[in-house]
Amino acid sequence: MSAFDDLAEIRPLAVWNGIAGRVVTGERTALVVVELDPNSVASEHSHENEQLGMVLSGSLSFRVGDETRDLGPGETWRIPSNTPHEVHAGPEGAVVIDVFAPPRHDWQGLESSEPRPPRWP
Repeated sequence: MSAFDDLAEIRPLAVWNGIAGRVVTGERTALVVVELDPNSVASEHSHENEQLGMVLSGSLSFRVGDETRDLGPGETWRIPSNTPHEVHAGPEGAVVIDVFAPPRHDWQGLESSEPRPPRWP
């Protein structure tokens, strides 16, 4: 197994309707480039994994616990373990980076699609 990969060669996983993630997994962390279709929604959920992220392109409305923010490129978030959160992509959609610790093992059974050009970079 190589230590290197090309984002375009990583098969996108269907995480939610209109939301796909390309996952790079290590032993204790996972980096995910998430592509959100326009106006897509990640409904309220929580997980044991700590989550850090940043918007690369587009916009979204993000709620973490009781705090909601509209975010654009360069803006970040921190989600402690087991904290309810939800995301609404803007009208142009968005591409974000998420980092999970530990990796999202619950995503291992998600359906993947054929490699396709990423929306970023």
